[in-house]
Formats: sequence, C-alpha cells, structure tokens
Amino acid sequence: MKINIIGGGLAGVEASYYLARNGYKVNLYDLKPDKLGPAFHYKDFFGELVCSNSLKSVNKDNASGLLKGEMETLSSLIMEASKFSKLPSGQDLVVDREVFSSYITNKIKDNKNITIISKEVSELEEGEDIYNIVCTGPLTSSPLIEYFKGKYSSSFCSFYDAAAPLIYLSSLDTTNMYYKSRYDKGEGKYLNVPLTSQEYYAFNDALVSGERVELHDFEHFEGCLPIETMASRGRDTLRFGPLKPKGLEKEGNRPYAVVQLRQDDVAGSLYNLVGFQTNLKYSEQKRILSMLPGFKDVKLARFGLMHRNTYISSPEALNRDLSLKNDSNTYIGGQFSGVEGYVESAATGLLAAIYLRLRLENKKGVYFPINTMMGSLVNYLVMASPKHFAPMNANYGIYQYPFKMSKEEVYDYSIKSIEEWLKKNF
Repeated sequence: MKINIIGGGLAGVEASYYLARNGYKVNLYDLKPDKLGPAFHYKDFFGELVCSNSLKSVNKDNASGLLKGEMETLSSLIMEASKFSKLPSGQDLVVDREVFSSYITNKIKDNKNITIISKEVSELEEGEDIYNIVCTGPLTSSPLIEYFKGKYSSSFCSFYDAAAPLIYLSSLDTTNMYYKSRYDKGEGKYLNVPLTSQEYYAFNDALVSGERVELHDFEHFEGCLPIETMASRGRDTLRFGPLKPKGLEKEGNRPYAVVQLRQDDVAGSLYNLVGFQTNLKYSEQKRILSMLPGFKDVKLARFGLMHRNTYISSPEALNRDLSLKNDSNTYIGGQFSGVEGYVESAATGLLAAIYLRLRLENKKGVYFPINTMMGSLVNYLVMASPKHFAPMNANYGIYQYPFKMSKEEVYDYSIKSIEEWLKKNF
C-alpha cells in the first residue's frame, strides 16, 4: 500500500500528520525546498501563511471560531502550531507566521512515518493499493490541471485573490497614532492611523486612479476585494468598511476614518495593513501609502500581490468522503476542493485523511457529522449547484442546524457531536 499526499500547504500537512501519527506511512510531495511556488512562498517551510491573521476569529459565536474548535477536537496540527506561535491580538487568532510555519515544518520532518519528496507532480500514481490526497491549493500547476481535465473531465474555474502589503514599523512616524482594538475588545494590539476628511478623500481618490496590474479573464472573490476596487464603489465605501472609525475613538473623539495596522511578527517590527489587499502596481503602492499621515518615509517589507486561485467543480467531481467520483482512490483537500480560507483548507485536508483512514480500516460508508461546520462545508461542496458553484468560507448560512439554537449552543453541540463520533468510530 502507498499513500501519496500532494502539496505541503496547510491541507497537505494536516493530512500527512494525521495519517502518520495514526501509524500510516505517507509520501509528502512538495515543490520545496528545491523550488519555491509562484507567489507568497518566502521560506523553506511547509504550511506558510500570507498574513499573520489569516486564521481569523477565535470567538465561539463566529463560524471560523467554531471551525477551529472542531479542528482542535480532532488534534489539528495547525491549531497546535497556532497556540505555539500566537501573538497578542483582539478577536482574531494572530500568529507569528515564521514561528507558525517553522513549528509545522519541524513536526513534519521529525515524524518517521513521513517521507518528504521535493518534486513537482504533473500526474498521479495509479494502482489498486495506491491512494492519493491532492492538496495542491489555489496555485495548482498547469500540468496537473491538464491531467485532471484529461482523465476525469471535471470542470475547472479560476479567480484571483489579493494580499495586503507588510510595512516596517520603524519607517513610520507614529506620533499621532494610537493602540486600540475596536470597542476595546481583546488586547488592543492594533495601531490606528486617524484620518481627517480631507486626508481620507485624497487617499480614496488616489486609490481609485492608481495604476493596476492588468489581469485577464478573472473575477474577484467578493469576500476579498482589492482595496482600490472597494474605493471605486463610492467615496464613502472604505470609511464604512475597512477604514470605519466606529469603536476606535481616542479620548472620546472619533476620527473621520481610521487605517488599522496589525502586528505581524513577535518582534513587532512588521505590521500588516488591515483590509488593504491590493492589485496596484508596486510603485503605486509606495506612492499612495506615502500619502497617509506618518507614512511619508514608509518602507515595505512585502508589496501587495495578486495570485490565481484554481479549484475543481466539486458538485460534479466529488463524493461526500472527498474522493473523486471517477477515481475513489484519489481524495481532494484544501482550496483545490472549492473551500475558501486557510482554516477551511486545513479542515478539508484533515477530513480527507480521516476518510482515507476509515476506508483503510474497513469503515467505508461512515461519514463525518453533518451538523458541524466541517460537515456543513463538505455538504456545500457536494450539494451546491454546479452551474453557480463558487468557493465557500465557513459561515452559518451553510450550517445544518438540527433545531433552533444560539451560536454558543451550536458550538457546544458541534464539539460534542465530534467527540461522540470519534468514540464510536476510533
């Protein structure tokens, strides 16, 4: 028997680590260390994040918080790593990205059941006792996409996603900035840049007119629009969106608008501009950000970037156990499966591994509880309309409620459902 896991992102490491710690030997294929991916990879690490707050909310009444609680119940590697690398923050789970990925990488490399193979996979191994879990993410290589198209006749889609710039705190004049979380929730580690109406509108207009990188045949995911796209939807859109001042009053006075910066590393030297994912050209990013108060000499550690997101048409291609309808020995996890978000990606990688384990232990036909956020995500993947299928985040709109409950009750119910399911099946 051979188990191949393709991709060393969050989904791939979750799948690898789950199977390995349960006694199964796996081969983990990834481009690194011999080759870095086309975007965002900046270290020789597995499980890299784009932003320090990529893991989103930890609140129990938040869908992402519920998803993380479910994953922790399943002994998730990324939840273990996030606790080790956690930074002080408000309601989001903010981590030092390098510490986070380094922790994951060491766990993978130290596990004797995991063989790491640095290789670009363009086609899958086949055989009665060969199992593949494909977690190649939103940047799946063209050869592998063509392999799937040719072999399985699955429909494929793509859209472009954006990431915010990182800046060096030392390059800013913080005289008029202040630390505060919205409504004083959490630990107040957000650095706030207050704007007057004149400063705000000049900045907004510069964003709208800024020169952008030209992209062809794409559409943005509505939950992650570039800031210049939001600005173009109306001059007040940003100050009622990512630059809203409500809850960020200083000494009882509310600014006209507020730019928030979030600490991105343990040392506190790097900060991420909250909500500033962008498709502006690098020179334009530098010029327009320099207009902000205190940003005259701003230095960027990383410019905002755009990248392609590729995913399969899951309603047409996937079974409920995340195996392919045309090849039950191949499982799909991560953003390639049609989920959107880091935690969601890791969750489906973990679920794919759980389903493979069930199969190898002669428990095929056993399904994860649908009345959970993880179960509801998979239910969306396989039950959505193929014609209108689009990537999906964890949210209560897709959650399968067994009866009317508050969100706090949903959290407790979901965790209990998983605990009971684990006792019954493992």
